[in-house]
Amino acid sequence: MPEKYHIKTQPIPPRRPRIGKFGVVDWREDCCRCHNCVKKACVYDRHREESEYIRKMKDVDALYFDCMGCLSCVQNCTKGLLSLEINPIYEALGNSYWTPDIIQTTWMQSETAKIPVSGAGYRGPFTGPGFDAMWTDMSEIVRPTRDGIHGREYISTSVDLGRKRAFLTFDASGAPDMDASLVDLPMPLIIDMASPDHSLPDLAPLFRETAVRTGLIAIMDARSWPFADTNTDEILPHVAFHLPAEGPEIPVDVLRQTRLVELPDGPDIVDRMQALRNSCPDLVMAVKVKLDATGCQRAVDLAHRREIEMLHLSADPNGNEWDVAKPRFVKDLVREIHTALVNDGVRDQVTLMTSGGIALAEHMAKAIICGTDLVAINHPLMIALECQLCHHCEPGMHCPAELESIDATYGVGRMTNLISAWHDQLVEVMGAMGMREARRLRGDTGRGMFFEELEEETFGKLFGTRK
Repeated sequence: MPEKYHIKTQPIPPRRPRIGKFGVVDWREDCCRCHNCVKKACVYDRHREESEYIRKMKDVDALYFDCMGCLSCVQNCTKGLLSLEINPIYEALGNSYWTPDIIQTTWMQSETAKIPVSGAGYRGPFTGPGFDAMWTDMSEIVRPTRDGIHGREYISTSVDLGRKRAFLTFDASGAPDMDASLVDLPMPLIIDMASPDHSLPDLAPLFRETAVRTGLIAIMDARSWPFADTNTDEILPHVAFHLPAEGPEIPVDVLRQTRLVELPDGPDIVDRMQALRNSCPDLVMAVKVKLDATGCQRAVDLAHRREIEMLHLSADPNGNEWDVAKPRFVKDLVREIHTALVNDGVRDQVTLMTSGGIALAEHMAKAIICGTDLVAINHPLMIALECQLCHHCEPGMHCPAELESIDATYGVGRMTNLISAWHDQLVEVMGAMGMREARRLRGDTGRGMFFEELEEETFGKLFGTRK
């Protein structure tokens, strides 16, 4: 049995006051100073912490909103003096897709490296757009032996990148031919390049160091070479250069120290790959395909070519098609591409990586069920640094999270904690579904339930198809 994948973590507290969701309003004028005051009985000790926070408070607008929302004090106060309120600054975070709940969950995991649990529980709808219209089938959760993070059973999260052989071949001596250009990752996750809409500050050095610490790979723009990092021999095996057609050339001796490169799609993509393969035959090459109106068909066409071994399916940051009036969501796009390749008998010959709209650990598992092999993320790692995900940022603008002043210990630690928490959640989800390895989860739509299909099956005969 291979050694279990483990990421070393430690708590990394936030640099700035927390922007919590809940706060308790206390009308103390009518307080009768009960001996058994409900504030003293707070299981999270938040009322005492609030008193200390107020005494040390420097900014008037940085009020205390760190309540867990269990409502115990509100319900049990005999005078009815306490009420639960939602922080207006919290409600203004993010956008319609990257919701305040997603941002707060990411902050919590980045601080503690633990799976988040809220005292208030889940109070939202049970379905919605995007990944919220999909549930994972936990029919195996009653089996006590599938308890991945507690060590009772080994659950593998590793994935292979590159073109797999359809059958085994042997050399003249009878030994099996091994694929040298096959990259193994300990979990189905790659660190993508930072969003071009968010360029304050340059997070590439932190991405690289996080990739080294977690054993993953970070995609770097070729224009960022040479790196300022001192130990490039340690870093390069965890770097995948993105090579734009008009960009600078990376020296061959540098590329040979890496395991993966990425090239943007274009009419000359096959010629560019062949030229690169002549100098670096062991590299796995990924082609980045933009999921616009023609993206799905383009991905299917490329997958049929023997030269293509890996595709990076890129949706927009919210997981939608690019430049389409009525865009489809990334889970539906991936399902369409995966199903087409299965029907054509070539799915096992190509690796699919998906980016865009992957905001939570559950999205990673759901995307794999839809048919991708692994995902690439950047926004969650930015949020891990207490980023509030403004519409855009660039040098010279005011950053509410003061990202320009972060240090490597804080940045790498928070990103590492988040990746570790995502890994634990993937193991938990796979264990509940009865899956022992991530490779088998790929495209297993029987482990997923889709709202549209269930609605059609249940109500379609009565009310017709939803328009």
